[in-house]
Amino acid sequence: MRRALAFTQSPAFSAPLRFFLNVPIFTFLAAGLLLWSGPLALESQWHPVTLALTHLLTLGVLTSAILGALLQILPVATNASIWRPRLTATVVHTLLTLGTFTLVSAFLWGLPILFKLATPLLALAFIWMIAAVVLGLQQHRMSIDPRSAEEILAVRLAIAALFATVVLGVSLAVALGWQWDAPLVLLTHLHSTWGLLGWVGIMIMGISFQVIPVFQVTELYPARLSRWLTPYLFSVLILWTSSMLWLANTSVLIRLLEGLLASICLTYAISTLHLLWTRKRKQADVTTLFWRTAMLSLLAAAAMVLISTITGTLLPVPLGILIIVGVGWSAINGLLYKIIPFLVWYHSQRDLQLALRVVPKVKQIMPDAVGKRQYWVHAAGLTLLLAATIWPVLTRLAAAMLMISAAWLGISISRALLLYRRTHIAIALLMKSA
Repeated sequence: MRRALAFTQSPAFSAPLRFFLNVPIFTFLAAGLLLWSGPLALESQWHPVTLALTHLLTLGVLTSAILGALLQILPVATNASIWRPRLTATVVHTLLTLGTFTLVSAFLWGLPILFKLATPLLALAFIWMIAAVVLGLQQHRMSIDPRSAEEILAVRLAIAALFATVVLGVSLAVALGWQWDAPLVLLTHLHSTWGLLGWVGIMIMGISFQVIPVFQVTELYPARLSRWLTPYLFSVLILWTSSMLWLANTSVLIRLLEGLLASICLTYAISTLHLLWTRKRKQADVTTLFWRTAMLSLLAAAAMVLISTITGTLLPVPLGILIIVGVGWSAINGLLYKIIPFLVWYHSQRDLQLALRVVPKVKQIMPDAVGKRQYWVHAAGLTLLLAATIWPVLTRLAAAMLMISAAWLGISISRALLLYRRTHIAIALLMKSA
């Protein structure tokens, strides 16, 4: 696997940036909804507020960030660009953002017409993105770096998982919007598993195989792990789905396959934690802290699933918090502290013929000290949110901490972009006076 990234293949800064900007905004909105609803949101996975919160986070935060990362990392890591990246980014971002707001409103207000409006918006957003990735990989198949085989495979599997997630999600939206009779519980279980383990899980694994060694200065993932983990996870998901469709939900085979899925996640988490603890830079930066939290959350989530295969009892709300907030949101938050400063620096100086002192250093753009303070607020919010599933009185305090964390990240990104604008103005003045 290659360690160097070809940043000269980067798309326009605006392409991934618009998706990254969704992250603090939708996190803030989700935390605000939790603050407004209070303990009601943590009572059941089926409560309308809980479903609205879930989709604010999974669509507005996790999916937005992954799409932005895919637009940026795919070309620089593999030499394969998404088809028409700027057009694709504009169309998909617009449809995804509008569709997410509409779907969340549909859950909160329970109006079938909103499900009918959200369905084509989100379906078209994802169909466009899937088609753009497939076309891009096909167009650039001859120029793909052979050393990026693991990343390409992970992207293909994640896109296939996204397609499955979309089909299941559209089926649920159609059932709710047109009030058709459908096995809603089964479809929801399949939809959430393919979305979180298939789409989000495989993509995070594929991204981490590249960015953890590069940005965290660690050893490479074991070749056997990076080559086989994602196809193994995808294959077990297919077997599990087939069993869920054709066997009773209490089948021993289903429990065994769920235990196998948890074991795959445990393997990945332990391997990643090992790399992070043995990294060449001993002092942990903010991204290291976020990734450690993500992997510890994944260990806890996998342990819960393994225990449930024995006891037959699963706690869906704490499990969802661990996976969505603990794993997904933590990993993405940490990634943003690396990718946004680098992109600001890179796009500030990419066209310069010589180095200029007005171009800020990467570490000055989103300072690590500021990021660490935000991390501790995030960690407190996650801990309180998990505790609130036992002591509901803590729910609003957890929501407040998460709101502060999201606002903090949003302010840090805004300052980075303001610095980017000031740098461009300074460069233009210098060039004019030269």
